Amino acid sequence: MAAAKKLMYKGLPLRRKDNLIYYGNMSDKYIVMLQILDTEPVEDLSLAKRVSVQLQLTDPDIRSRDRVVKKGEKEGLYTALDLGAVWLERARTNG
Repeated sequence: MAAAKKLMYKGLPLRRKDNLIYYGNMSDKYIVMLQILDTEPVEDLSLAKRVSVQLQLTDPDIRSRDRVVKKGEKEGLYTALDLGAVWLERARTNG
């Protein structure tokens, strides 16, 4: 059986579960959670239209709503992922 390839973006893993995408290592202090809020059909595909972006702490001892450090909303998956990557990089280098 072939090993599954990991999807990466700027050197960090991406994991998808339904309309949620997690970006970063769960073993790090921070991750980014992207939630697809709205989609639009384009030919035979469904493209993300509105995406919620959250920079979160990974500490399991903190309540889930208290884990959110920053949040925002962007149009399109790439724009949201790019914003999340900037937030995550800054969080990883500053603290």
